[in-house]
Amino acid sequence: MEACRSPRLEGSGVFTHTPPNVARTQKVVLDADAIQRSIRRIAVAILEATAGIEDLTLVGIRRGGVALSKRIADEIAKVEGRPPPVGTVDISLYRDDAATALPNPKIGPSDIPFEVSGRHVVLIDDVLHTGRTVRAAIECLQDHGRPARIWLAALCDRGGRELPIAPDFVGRAIEMDPGARLDVWVDAAGPDRAVLTEGE
Repeated sequence: MEACRSPRLEGSGVFTHTPPNVARTQKVVLDADAIQRSIRRIAVAILEATAGIEDLTLVGIRRGGVALSKRIADEIAKVEGRPPPVGTVDISLYRDDAATALPNPKIGPSDIPFEVSGRHVVLIDDVLHTGRTVRAAIECLQDHGRPARIWLAALCDRGGRELPIAPDFVGRAIEMDPGARLDVWVDAAGPDRAVLTEGE
């Protein structure tokens, strides 16, 4: 998940360290109902922008975008009668800091079981932050073919962009301090939620 920041290892689930004598506050900024409404709005907006699902595919960015892409596909199926094809990309080897990131990165396979050339591909992630994860995902996707257009959907946009990348579809824009963290759980243990942690 792009929102994780040092000292927590991104996407690793290994540890979260809070320095001593630092007050930490947590707030649920999206609960399960709000997340479901956002998913529904994104699905409808995708259909309006792409004029149906004939040439539409969804690709979730590991890890946070995988569950979201399936949920969005389910919402599209309620309207169109069937879901669009869904795939996943792993960007571990495409990161611009791959050489200096984790010594033994956890690399999961990309799974795109369909032709992307000439089709509309919606990249999906849970949190959009610097834009570097999306840049890596686009590069990975283009290794599989040449889409007619690549769209970007994010459940949360926390700002802080370092690259000129903007979402086409977004559930909620959330104002955050640069040092804060936003964690999103969708189809994980416990209820769906997005939690803002400040004071780290």
